[in-house]
Parts: sequence; structure tokens; C-alpha cells
Amino acid sequence: MVAFADVQSAAARVKQLARETPVYTSRLFNEAAGAEVFFKCENLQRGGAFKIRGAANFLLSLPEQDRKRGVVTFSSGNHAQAVAIAAAHVGVRAIIVMPKDAPKAKLESTQAYGPEIVFHDRFTEDREVIAKKIAADTGAVILPSYDHPWIIAGQGTAALELLAQQPALDVLLVPLGGGGLLSGTLIAAKHLKPAIQVYGVEPQTANDWYLSLAANERKRIPSPPTLADGLRTQIPGEITFPIVRENAAGVVLVSEDGIQAAMRFLLSRLKLLVEPSGAVAAAAVLHRQLNLAGKRVGVILSGGNVDLDLLAEICARA
Repeated sequence: MVAFADVQSAAARVKQLARETPVYTSRLFNEAAGAEVFFKCENLQRGGAFKIRGAANFLLSLPEQDRKRGVVTFSSGNHAQAVAIAAAHVGVRAIIVMPKDAPKAKLESTQAYGPEIVFHDRFTEDREVIAKKIAADTGAVILPSYDHPWIIAGQGTAALELLAQQPALDVLLVPLGGGGLLSGTLIAAKHLKPAIQVYGVEPQTANDWYLSLAANERKRIPSPPTLADGLRTQIPGEITFPIVRENAAGVVLVSEDGIQAAMRFLLSRLKLLVEPSGAVAAAAVLHRQLNLAGKRVGVILSGGNVDLDLLAEICARA
């Protein structure tokens, strides 16, 4: 449903909203990880995360008659902020369903762009059901957070950029929530470099992808307890699951302690502020959960929106 040409088209389309983010390296990280690592810094992206790529591609692809209806989406924060930014850019009304316990930094950043926010309890309410009811009541178009071809193509532009910046990569590791970023990455990377190995990384406590791939079918888990709030999906997407199943080299699980250690390393050594969800791929490399000796490894740091009080707690645990 999504081809490399779609990612190329998305790259041209989203230039008006998304930045080309830099690639950082660290000698100390390389020594600790035993590999040559290249960080794609989507934490420095507009809105603080890669999500602006997919949200911009969706809204800029939406026909004018549908834009007039407005959009409704659901997100814990990064996608919410991206939709708010993109909707304000194109002059579209946006309604966003967010959990009551959304990180303060993500909520405040989203509110700054003026969308209507509807809160829900992520433990007792289904955010997709709420969004569908709003769409039925208002006529708004549902803007998915990951499970849509326009979203997937938009997210794939991060890998497209990375491989233009560092074309000799052997392995690529990507944070894995709903699978939009990993799916888009696979489409772009495997077209450009068929032999490249691409892994998804998720928390041990949010292992719906790991379980689903092992069972060869989508498996649902309870709402997962993890600091990586952007990776709290409970079941892989209908569109993203087959793309990942057929193309990914595997899924790596990382511990909560490992995620926090990676965040501290990135902040103290590279001066990069990365949120827990954005640091999972770096954690997998730092703690050598794959044999990457002698490899050139790309790591997508998918976001940098973290509450300062949580950051203080994580730094204090060192």
C-alpha cells in the first residue's frame, strides 16, 4: 500500500514544515557500544519529534473539500503536537484526544497551537472509539497517529534523509510504537539498500510487537507501564504489521533502566535531550543487545519532549 515513490513524494511535500535534522556521532558512545553509531536527531525536529513528517504529509495530501471538515486525532503527545502545528499551518480545525496523564511538556506544547483537546482515561477508555464518535458527530476526518499510508510515507522521510547523509550504514535501529516510523523506514531503507538490517526497539513492558511477531498475528496487551509514553500502543497497526513482519530483521526489547541510562548518556556526553520513547534504540545499541561489532549503525532518536521534573528524577538515579 506504500511504495518508495510515496516516500519520495512525501519528502518534497513536507519540506515546508519539517526540518532536515542533523546526524551526530560520539567517540565515547562508539567505545561503549562497540560499533560506529550515527544518530539521526529527530529530537531536534520541529515540534520536538519525527511526527511532524507524517502529520504534514497527511494534511497536505488531504483534498481541500475534506480539509474544510477539520480533523480529529488521538495521541499521548508528539503526534498531537505535530497535528496541531500542521493544522495551524494549513488553517484546519483540529480536535485532539489526549490522555489525562499526558506529559505536561507535550500537553502544553500542543495547547500552544490552539487545537480543541478532549481528555480521556487511557486505562478505562478507548481513545479510538472516542475519536470515531467525534468524527461521526462533527464530520471531521480521522487523522491516525500511525496506521495510514500518508502517515507511513511521511515518517519514512527521516530514513530517506539519514541514508542521504550517511549512505554506508549496515544496520538501522528505530523506536517502535504503532509502527509508522519503522514501516516508513523499512520502505525507504530497503529500497535504497536491500541488504541493510532494520530493527524495531520497544520497552520490555510494552512488547506487543515482540509477542505479535512471535505469534505471526497481532496480539493485544494491557496498557503498558513504561516511561516511554509514546510507545504505549497495545496492538500493532493493521497496515504497519505486515510491512514490519515481512521486512524487519527483528524486534529488540530494552529495560526501563536501560532506557534511562541511554538518556543520561545522550544528555551528558552528546548534549542531546531525548525523551524515553526516543532513546530506546540508543539503549539497545549502548547495552549491546545486538552483535554490532565493526558495523556502521544508524539510530533514530525519535523525540525530545520530556517533562523537566521527570528528567530531574532520571538524572538523579544515575
